[in-house]
Amino acid sequence: MAMMPAVRPRRSADVAYELSDFFAPQRTPAAELPDPEPFLQNLTRGVLEVFSGAREVEQLARWVTEDAFRKLVVRSNLSARARSARGVPAKRPVHSILSVRHTAPADGVVEAVVIVAGPARTRAVAVRLEGMDGRWRATSLALL
Repeated sequence: MAMMPAVRPRRSADVAYELSDFFAPQRTPAAELPDPEPFLQNLTRGVLEVFSGAREVEQLARWVTEDAFRKLVVRSNLSARARSARGVPAKRPVHSILSVRHTAPADGVVEAVVIVAGPARTRAVAVRLEGMDGRWRATSLALL
C-alpha cells in the first residue's frame, strides 16, 4: 500500500488573513487624501445636528468608523430622551464655526479640535481622522 504525501490542511486563520488583505479598510497616506478642514467642518455640523435631533445618525455612518458610529448612536439616543423628558421639540441648531485646529501625528492621521459658538455657549469638538480607502473617516469624536 503506497503512502499518500502529507497535505497540510488550510486553517481558517490563513484564509482570514488573506481575505483581510483585500477586504479590510486599507490605510491611505496623507499625500493621496484631500484637505481635512472642509471635512472637519461638515462632520462637526453633522454631529451637532444629530444631537439636536435635526439629522438622523445614519446619515453620518459613511463618515465615521463602526466604533465611533456606535458611540454617536448612544449619545444621540440620550439627547433624544432628554429632549422628550423636557418636552422640547427637535430643531436645527444655529452654530458658527470659530476655528479649526489640526495636526498630523502620523502619516494619514489628523487630530483636530473644532471650536463652535452656539446661541447659549461655545463648545469644542475633538476629532481624530484616519485615511481609509482613499478618504477621511473619523475614528474618534468627543463633544466637549
